[in-house]
Order: sequence, then C-alpha cells, then structure tokens
Amino acid sequence: MTSETNNQQKPRLSFWQIWNVSFGFLGVQFGFALQNANASRILSDLGADLHSLSLFWLVAPIMGLLIQPIVGSASDKTWNRLGRRTPYILAGGIAAAIGMMLMPNSATLASFITPLIFGAMMLAIMDASFNLAFQPFRALVSDMVPSEQRTIGYSIQSFLINIGAVLGSILPFVLTNVVGIENTANAGEVAPSVIWAFYIGATVMLGSVLWTVFKTKEYAPGNNGLPELELDKNEESFSQKLTGFFALMKTMPKTMKQLAIVQFFSWFALFIMWVYTMPAISQHIWGIEAKWFDPSYLESITVIPKEIALAKGTAGDWVGIIFAAYSLFAAISSLFLAKVANKIGRKLTYSLSLLAGGIGYLSIMFIQNSEPTLVNLLITQIEVPKGAVSLFLPMVGIGMAWAAILAMPYAILAGSLPAKQTGVYMGIFNFTIAAPQIISGIFAGWILTSVFDNQAIYIIMLAGISMVLAAASVVFIKEGEEQDIAVKVESLNT
Repeated sequence: MTSETNNQQKPRLSFWQIWNVSFGFLGVQFGFALQNANASRILSDLGADLHSLSLFWLVAPIMGLLIQPIVGSASDKTWNRLGRRTPYILAGGIAAAIGMMLMPNSATLASFITPLIFGAMMLAIMDASFNLAFQPFRALVSDMVPSEQRTIGYSIQSFLINIGAVLGSILPFVLTNVVGIENTANAGEVAPSVIWAFYIGATVMLGSVLWTVFKTKEYAPGNNGLPELELDKNEESFSQKLTGFFALMKTMPKTMKQLAIVQFFSWFALFIMWVYTMPAISQHIWGIEAKWFDPSYLESITVIPKEIALAKGTAGDWVGIIFAAYSLFAAISSLFLAKVANKIGRKLTYSLSLLAGGIGYLSIMFIQNSEPTLVNLLITQIEVPKGAVSLFLPMVGIGMAWAAILAMPYAILAGSLPAKQTGVYMGIFNFTIAAPQIISGIFAGWILTSVFDNQAIYIIMLAGISMVLAAASVVFIKEGEEQDIAVKVESLNT
C-alpha cells in the first residue's frame, strides 16, 4: 500500500483543526524572527566584525543539520500520552524560551568567557531548540492532514509562520517608539529594547506551543484505519541506525534530489539576507561608514559618537520593520498560494515567486536617498531616510519568495514520502536547507571583506543573483515521477 493511498484514509479536517495543528509554529517563528532581525545586531554590539558575523551564524544551519534528522527519526518511533510529534515540539519550545531569556543578557551573565562567546553559545542553544520544534511541526501536518488538503495545510502553516515573523520583527521598534524603551547600546552591551523584546518573545512562543500541544489530538499508531502510522518497534544498535540512515539517503525520492538544487540557491540567498541586511542598509541608506562595524576601530576610540549610535540603533530597528513587511507580504501571499498553484501548477507558482524575490534583492541597489522624511506607521511616527521607506517595495517580492519557500517544497515533496518515515525524511530534507547556509556562512564573510571591501550592499546583490538561479532551477523538478519508496525501504530492511 502506498503512502498516498493511506493518506486518503485520513478524515478531512476543519479549517480550525488545521489551524490548531500549526498554531504553535506562530510562536516559534515569533522567536526565530526576533533572532533573525537582531542576532547580527546583538553580536555586532558584543564585538563581532562583518567577516565573523556569518561564521557566528553558522550555528543555525549546523544545529539544523544535526538536530532535525535525529528528531525526525526519534519522533517516527515515539508514542506517549502527549502524542508522537508534540513531545518534541514542547521540549523545543521550552528550551528555546530559556535561550531567548539568556542571549541578550550575555554582557551581564558571562563571567568566565567573553560576552561574545557566551552570546554565540546562547544562539546555538536557541537554534538547536528551534530545530527541535521545526521538524515535528512539518511532520505533524503530513501526519494529520489528508493529501487533498495538504497544500492548504502547508499554506496555513506558512501564514501562521509569517504572522509570527511580523510580530517578532517589529517588537523592538514598538518597544522603542511606542513604549519608550532605549534602543541604543554602548560597545559590549545590548540595547534594552532588544532585551525586553526577547523576554516577550520567549513568553509568546511558549504560550502558542502549549496551544498546539493541548488542542491537537494526534492519531494513535495503527488506529483510525491508519496502519501506515504504526511505530517501528525494532530495537537497533547505533551502527544499525547509522546504516539505516544512509540507506534512507540512497532511497530518497527523485523529487527530493531535484528540489535540492532549488533549495541550495534560495537558502544561500536567505542566509545572506538575515546576516547582512542590517549592515547593508546602515551603510547604503543611512550612510554609516564600514569602520563603525569594525571592532578594532571601535576599541581605538573612547566613545561612539551619539549620532552614529543613534543611526545604528534606528537602522537596526528599521531592519525589524522591513523584515516584518516581507513577512506580512508572505502571509498575504500564502493565502493565495493554494489557489494559484491549483490553477497554474505548483512548479510555475514556485518559480515565479522565487523570481520575484530575486528581483526584490537586486532592486535594493538602486534605492539610495538619505534625505530625511517623517513616516507615519499608525502606531507612531519616525524620521528616517527616504530610501528606507522605499525598501518596502523590494519586500513585496521577497515576501512572495519566502511564502513559496515555506510551503511549496513541502507540498511537492510530501506525496513521495512513506507516512511511517515522514519525520526522518523531512529531517533528511533539512540537509538541503542547512548545507547552502553553511556554505554561505563560510564564504560570504570572506567575499564581503576580500572582494567587496566590506560594502555590504554588494553581498545582498549576490543574494539576488542566487535567488534568480533558484527560480530557474525549478524547471528540473518532475512532480510526476514520485517513487513508491516505501517498497524500496521495506526491501532494504528484509
């Protein structure tokens, strides 16, 4: 019996049942967005230079590479009173909340190591915890949602992810410009607005995770006419598990291999954006010289000029605003993804969305106007360069790409996976997310300093080219050639 046939036995879910399955992802992404928008800012404040920023960020994909396949395999074989996937979702939420409380306090808590190293360690803990929750959320949709509702299931998940990202991204800005908490920081310290944002983010994340844990009743293995969800109860040694893991790597469906090309170029670009948007727009729009991101230079002066600290703080807050903007546009886009994909096909929808993202990145180069203007953001007014306001337009395309990246690969892939091993295969698929980020982290900093002379706008242009290549690579995906790998896996185990 194929996985697709078994998927059809699952009962259709109401909108709110599908909503509850993924609601916890809103909070996880709330925390992840806070990290994405502010980790470079925190690490820079603690003493990281532009070259080393991407190296510190390597902990994110490395944690994903290590954690997700392990968690995927473990959750495939787990069943207790909390369920199959939800125990891991809960554990990840609790651990990430602890990391979020500690990271912005690195300068205060670090006693035996430098604050920068302590901050990097907390970043690693947060990323490990986020990944502990990410993979089971992906597998939970595949477990619970029947095949005919799969695209809408992942689209709702994408919508919730992006709502969480919007709220998380704008939080430091709101705390500064509405509540009145200070957003500037001395060398070696973290701005108070960022510290409080992380406290609030940890609370929201844990609350939403608990909502999914207690509102979602997973199908028990072997019950409800769903024999494909039975657990593999065979006890294996570590060497047998390792051999089995590599056997699964060999039997991965062609669809997964073809998607890997697209994933490489798209996630290479995303990693660059998350790491270098803050210095890029600080230099390109606010006109802050690259030397103000150089720890050696900062150590040679006694005090950072007030206007430089204020400009960096404002630029850092604005990164949160434009990240919230692309997340909002992604949330809106995700509402239409299923309908558009049903009309023109998943592949064309995916490709056009990635192309829009590539054009968005490339257009930032042509946005450069330092003339100040007063912007009404409904919740407050703020004076920023006109070029900063124009950044909303590229975020439309980037948001469309992000929505597609969060939903389309999984919707395309899920039909080719055996339900009994969805978790481990989703974990293996995470290799296609982690590997390009690791490559980007290793080389992007060197390219920025050695080729682009620390002018961060050019590394954003490289991200644009990479996203365009991702759009072109979609042509290699052949959805019609899904393998019945359940049969192949079974033959390997006999």
